[in-house]
Amino acid sequence: MSAWPSRPPQELAAWRRLAKLAERGVGEAQALGHPNRFQQFSQRLGPLLVDCSKQRIDELVRQALVELARQSGMVEAIDQLFAGAPVNNTERRPALHMELRRPASECRPDVGEARERFLRFAESIRRGEPLGAGGKPIATVVYIGIGGSHLGPELVTQALGASPAAPAIRFLANIDGHATSAALAGLDPATTLICVASKSFATLEAQVNAEAAKSWFLERTGDAAAIGAHFAAITANLDAARQFGLPAERCFPLWDWVGGRFSLWSAVGLPIAIAHGRKAFEELLAGAHAVDTHFRTASLPNNLPLLLALLQIWNGNFLGAATHAVLVYDARLRRLPDFLQQLEMESNGKSVRRDGAGAATHTAPVVWGGEETNGQHAFHQLLHQGTRAYSADLVACANPGHALEHHHEWLLANCLAQSKAMMQGFAAADAHRRVAGNRASTTILIDELSPRSLGALLALYEHKVFCAGAIWQINPFDQFGVELGKALAGPIFDELGGAPPAADQDFSTSGLVATIKRWRR
Repeated sequence: MSAWPSRPPQELAAWRRLAKLAERGVGEAQALGHPNRFQQFSQRLGPLLVDCSKQRIDELVRQALVELARQSGMVEAIDQLFAGAPVNNTERRPALHMELRRPASECRPDVGEARERFLRFAESIRRGEPLGAGGKPIATVVYIGIGGSHLGPELVTQALGASPAAPAIRFLANIDGHATSAALAGLDPATTLICVASKSFATLEAQVNAEAAKSWFLERTGDAAAIGAHFAAITANLDAARQFGLPAERCFPLWDWVGGRFSLWSAVGLPIAIAHGRKAFEELLAGAHAVDTHFRTASLPNNLPLLLALLQIWNGNFLGAATHAVLVYDARLRRLPDFLQQLEMESNGKSVRRDGAGAATHTAPVVWGGEETNGQHAFHQLLHQGTRAYSADLVACANPGHALEHHHEWLLANCLAQSKAMMQGFAAADAHRRVAGNRASTTILIDELSPRSLGALLALYEHKVFCAGAIWQINPFDQFGVELGKALAGPIFDELGGAPPAADQDFSTSGLVATIKRWRR
């Protein structure tokens, strides 16, 4: 039985109640005259503090939002998610990425075995054990993926910093030859490990880059037998990986119940384990698992991932915020906006409900953002004095992880000042200097950036996405829209190579192909 009601969310009584509350202009002075507002609208979850006191809500709105979750079947939806029901209804699969981060004593045997295999492999690379008889220690790992198999591992590997005891990690995702050449430049094949992460082992970008890396290796070594030692695969298609030339011991499994953007907790996280070690990877899992436990057991009013989803719905569906900015006040987290773009927009960028009917409400906002304080000198002018409605998350770490305390205090001061300016504005007599304020933001404060706190942060956002999808009654776990462009690219690729144009080719594409052919040297 489906956990979600069949009628559209806007027909629920709580949705209509929220529409009336929005009409009254709630929150015009939400932080003024409320000394207990921070205590009322902030909550601690392990190493994270989530402060929603600058959101345009009051207690009536919060109660109505929680009631919307209840009427949307949220309790049942969470139960079904963790029970392994086919919540990915269009592909008839469960979504069990939470299983990947259970402690070894609690997880499925196949998950535990796969985790132990890739962690042992990572530790052998870190110890400098050669790949094959007479080989040399690995100095560089080139990790090939795209989308979910790339953004998460790169974010975590970079966020946790370089380890002098570990090989260098290079990430390759784009099909652009410049990116491929740069990833392989200056490397010695004898000291290079190439990891290919692709659930299907047929994703265009990963496939083309893997073949390019294989050719690069063979051109320099002439040793086809060494492919099996210097390449590894993370995939659900083990047969295709073996056809590529990889033995079973160099193939690490994925499962069809793990979506790419939820997969960094699996062997997709191999570069994390190589860069930072088994202990750090297990701490990453533990931080995420703690949030899983909170999400599964907390009451609806106290459920932090649900609260973030409800605020997104309030801002987007009732207050007109079509975009959501992720403003990261820590250079180590500079890839977080990219990661969340895929997590949120590929999951909830849908216009069809689970039952096949059209969504009569807006769904995912456009997610964007950047590294602060750089962004303050780029796009904050629009945030403070522009005409577009938006919401924002500001993410910062209380402890810096470096010795430049003066820098960090200025960084934190800017973070807090920006959210204050968004909320409070500036009532100048000169219209050109006036800032309207009343912009909704959430501040997520991390005690210190560690594997455990980073795991908690990412799991918080994962569950937020599920909750929002459940209320909009859409499936966050498929991505059929991504596939259309890939299907269309094949005939165009053939045409660029000299094949006749397809009979149904449009005039614009035909004109562009003809121009490219004329201009190519």
